[in-house]
Amino acid sequence: MDDHNLSQKFIPVTSVTSGDVQSVTSDIYCLPIQIVNICYIGDPAKSSDWVLVDAGMPRSADEIIGTARKLYGESVPPKAIILTHGHFDHVGALVELVEHWNVPVYAHELEMPYLTGKKNYPQPDSTVEGGMVAKMSGLFPNEGIDLGTHVRTLPADGSVPELPDWKWIHTPGHSEGQVSLFRESDRALIAGDAFVTVKQESLYKVITQEKEISGPPRYLTTDWKAAKTSVEKLADLKPSVAVTGHGLPMSGRELADNLTMLAREFDTIAKPDYGKYVQQG
Repeated sequence: MDDHNLSQKFIPVTSVTSGDVQSVTSDIYCLPIQIVNICYIGDPAKSSDWVLVDAGMPRSADEIIGTARKLYGESVPPKAIILTHGHFDHVGALVELVEHWNVPVYAHELEMPYLTGKKNYPQPDSTVEGGMVAKMSGLFPNEGIDLGTHVRTLPADGSVPELPDWKWIHTPGHSEGQVSLFRESDRALIAGDAFVTVKQESLYKVITQEKEISGPPRYLTTDWKAAKTSVEKLADLKPSVAVTGHGLPMSGRELADNLTMLAREFDTIAKPDYGKYVQQG
């Protein structure tokens, strides 16, 4: 496997919530790592079986492993790692985690070129409308990684390996093969970066984690038409709780009202006025 030295990179941006594990439901735990969230799915009171969703920032493997030990016990690897997509802040520790745990990784088929060393993501758009994080985004790595035979395609029927109660939903726009995960029984949603709950382009809001419904991070979103459709699709699910790739979890009436508003007013709230990818969708 080759991570193009991604694991050695460090992005000097963080938030006040970084490292604070939050119990979202009895079996969903959200761990903010600098500016991005990962999820542990599995109820430690009932079983040691669990699944990891996404793999955080570069240099975060020890923190991810340490949190897993606290939740599920020593030497209990996840049954699988599910990726919402393969941008650097969602796969930063992935190569190290796979080498440590030797577990399969699942992603949408359209993400495969970026996870098998065949393709790099488009360059982040540091010219896009937004704040300081957007301007800094030119420093963010866009290289793909090579997981070799460890990465597998999510089943075409929408099922999620090792999570029989969940389904995956294709929610592109931010990346070609981005997926969100949804559980019908309690309407829990793990949205990836289809939408987020912080103004991710603003350094101040990223640091303080001021809660605000927003579209996908602008500096890495390349298809705004698809991104809008994805938000509408998720709003139609009427989730009861949502963990997004960035920002604090949102639930109940707050989530319902904000997600409905985002779907209805996407072009005003989410889509930037200018940027090199804006006219493509």
